[in-house]
Amino acid sequence: MPSEPAPDALVVATIRTLSIDAVQRANSGHPGAPMGLAPVAWNLFSRHLRHAPSNPEWPNRDRFVLSAGHASALLYSLLHVTGYDLPLEQLEAFRQLGSETPGHPERGDTPGVEVTTGPLGQGVANAVGLALAERMLAAEFNRPGHDVIDHRTWFICGDGDLMEGISYEAASVAGHLRLGKLVGIYDANRISLDGPLELSFDEDVPARFAAQGWRVLHITDGNDLAEIDRLLTEAAASDGRPTLVVCRTHIGFGAPTKQDTSAAHGSPLGAEEVAGAKRAYGWPEDAQFLVPDEVRAWAPKLQAAGREAEAAWDAVLDAYAAAHPTEAADLRRRIAGDLPGGWRDAMPSFETGKGIATRSASGTVINALAPAVPELIQGAADLSSSTSTAIRSSGDVEAGDFGQRNIRYGVREHAMGAITNGLAAHGLLRPVCSTFLVFSDYMKNTIRLSALMRLPSVFVYTHDSVALGEDGPTHQPVEHLAALRAIPGLVTIRPADANETAAAWAVAMERTGGPTALVFTRQGLPTMDWAADVAHGAYVVRDGGDCLLLGAGSEVHTALAAADLLAAEGVAARVVSMPSWELFLSQPAEYRDAVLPPAITARVAVEAGASLGWHRFTGLTGRVVAIDRFGTSAPGEVALEHLGITPQAVAAAAREQLG
Repeated sequence: MPSEPAPDALVVATIRTLSIDAVQRANSGHPGAPMGLAPVAWNLFSRHLRHAPSNPEWPNRDRFVLSAGHASALLYSLLHVTGYDLPLEQLEAFRQLGSETPGHPERGDTPGVEVTTGPLGQGVANAVGLALAERMLAAEFNRPGHDVIDHRTWFICGDGDLMEGISYEAASVAGHLRLGKLVGIYDANRISLDGPLELSFDEDVPARFAAQGWRVLHITDGNDLAEIDRLLTEAAASDGRPTLVVCRTHIGFGAPTKQDTSAAHGSPLGAEEVAGAKRAYGWPEDAQFLVPDEVRAWAPKLQAAGREAEAAWDAVLDAYAAAHPTEAADLRRRIAGDLPGGWRDAMPSFETGKGIATRSASGTVINALAPAVPELIQGAADLSSSTSTAIRSSGDVEAGDFGQRNIRYGVREHAMGAITNGLAAHGLLRPVCSTFLVFSDYMKNTIRLSALMRLPSVFVYTHDSVALGEDGPTHQPVEHLAALRAIPGLVTIRPADANETAAAWAVAMERTGGPTALVFTRQGLPTMDWAADVAHGAYVVRDGGDCLLLGAGSEVHTALAAADLLAAEGVAARVVSMPSWELFLSQPAEYRDAVLPPAITARVAVEAGASLGWHRFTGLTGRVVAIDRFGTSAPGEVALEHLGITPQAVAAAAREQLG
């Protein structure tokens, strides 16, 4: 192997041709962006990104996000060339079943991929979350002379990313907070999938970012390595604002007829164009997946630089531990992924019989946990006073004051969810965000991606049914619980009282392999005298053998009242609280049958939301008392009665079942 690594131009050609070959072999993918972005991406990874290819999980690494996730072949080629554990065989298996090179970058599938991207704009917001995490952790842990948390976040986005509203929501948050260690590289190639960009997008992007508090720099020629290096060096020297580097590139650079056209965007180039592009690069036309030896020499060089950076940080951490042993122990605990010892002792219990809204009980739990779990942070979409999520012992995160635990996202639910995912993906923090349940629709893609990434994000949703009352159908969720329960990997919990709320929080805190949605009431609910068994998903709160009444959240009390009506007629109803379908379905069959005995076939479920899904527990012949229409503007109790969520309706449905 050569002792001297290849010149940059040869590495850039290698990255371009690897990306072209991967897409061509898969007969699927996006070759154009990798061809245009290769020079700036290579310069970033080889000279400006502080990373450790041999240890992608090094805590103080710079974070990189490819928000333009369709350009995944570029990222995989970079990771291979720079020494990550991504063999050439994986590039050859691009987009194939079981490979480490899926169609869009997926966290957990490929070493070096920080977040799952593809839905455009999500990565921009994730990067804001990653940068915010660094600032908050630095404020918490760093001490004079001991900068133990100190790294940047870089992202690459494209025209499509910046058409999406989430990008501007997130950019507004970043500018407002002056996240000076955040750098975005905008691939300004002026082409979208359908054709020239001006068909749909002609705004002044630099001016818009400047108006949102960003510094804007310009690379006029995306093939000029010297200009790229100079501008990225300037971008890394923060002036206290986040930075957008506008890089003028050519999509499909080198393709004889497809350069600068949408034909290079989302389809393989075809044999003739591939050959022409390779000729333009001075590359052997018949060579596939060629990595010259002198290009391979870069991997050990960059691996060694990464190990050197790790060793230097280890020395910083050791000196920090000597000077601040308590803080260092807490930092090391978080790096290991452990919760603080004794955190459960902080969990509150609630007085039986006392009426309390589960959103209020949740606020009590959060504030009891906050001193015991310092990594717990929260933010709300301008609704923390309504969702009861504010940590009262802390102030608000502000520009220049990141040592707080309450984040003011403003009315930006979509960005809030994705920034929360970035905070969670960074590690060392346990982020919570909140809004009304009806507005979870604005966040659906972020919740889905959180589940796909198996992040421990916690989404708090309050005002969980038509019982919120007078705000009417625009604010009354109906289909939202069904939509959340349909997301694979998301655990949705809708507690029936204050103690179930505390138990739900315990489940959320212990979950590390996926997100949790906690769904709470606005109205007060009586605190019951049973031992809340949320961890099993469902449990019996009143025994009986004649029929089964199932409910979640506030409707457990409706089912109990219906059971009282039936008992007066000599009917013994078993009442089951089912706060979480997902947790219940994960239990062994023996437990599920013990809670829902197959012999009891008369079954009624009740929920102040859509009926969709409940028949998996009632059976097709069972009844579901639910709301399969929009709500109405009226006081909460009036709305519930008008829409048929009453003990009388549940009891009547049970009588029908019993014949």
